[in-house]
Amino acid sequence: MAVIHHTTLRPTKLELLADWLPSRPWYQGATGTAALAKAGGFRLDDPEGEVGIEFMVVTDGSGHVPVSYQVPLTYRGSPLAGAEAGLVGTLEHGVLGKRWVYDGTHDPVLVEQLLTLLAGRTVAQAQSATATPDPTVEVRSEGAGVPVGLTGPGEVADTTEATVVAVGPAGQDPALTLTVTRVLRPGAAAGQGLRGQVLAGWPAPDGAGERGAFAFLSDAGPRPQGAPDPQVGGPGTPR
Repeated sequence: MAVIHHTTLRPTKLELLADWLPSRPWYQGATGTAALAKAGGFRLDDPEGEVGIEFMVVTDGSGHVPVSYQVPLTYRGSPLAGAEAGLVGTLEHGVLGKRWVYDGTHDPVLVEQLLTLLAGRTVAQAQSATATPDPTVEVRSEGAGVPVGLTGPGEVADTTEATVVAVGPAGQDPALTLTVTRVLRPGAAAGQGLRGQVLAGWPAPDGAGERGAFAFLSDAGPRPQGAPDPQVGGPGTPR
């Protein structure tokens, strides 16, 4: 169970992300520093209690049209070997000390807990409260369903709107891919080969509530709606 500490962070999460987001292939704004506001999200628990897992939504107001992004993050007490390409930065936590912050699509703990959520074997937690499930996060089983015991990440590839992660175990037939939506848009994922999806909400810039697919699992091959073809590939590939 994750314990939520209400304490100081230096730099703050938004300050850390403001410099990092414009370097991403799916960033829609102008180059430079993003102007971010927190816009919701949820958490998952690490069964080992070592890694913080957060699915954070931020809205960038630096461009002509505000854009909401999903940024899955992990927080670790030491560097994650082999995940240098996924390092967002470090911060000082008022209780836990120095924390290494990763883009969670490169972190096996986040990927495997997201797959566990899709398989219906865990529940989403409130973003800012300890031991409090978030009933607004919906998991839908689709098609052939989500197998139990999937592992990852394998190859990680960014598109213009999402991050696509190969998941195992190795040699599985058919091969499966986990798509994590980055540019949030209303509506569920749909299409051939879809096996399951996570839907959640966020506030639009005008205050209205929006709801859409945060992540979905599908067979490799023709991709469901909302999963553009990958443009950058490979774990450890500099971006």
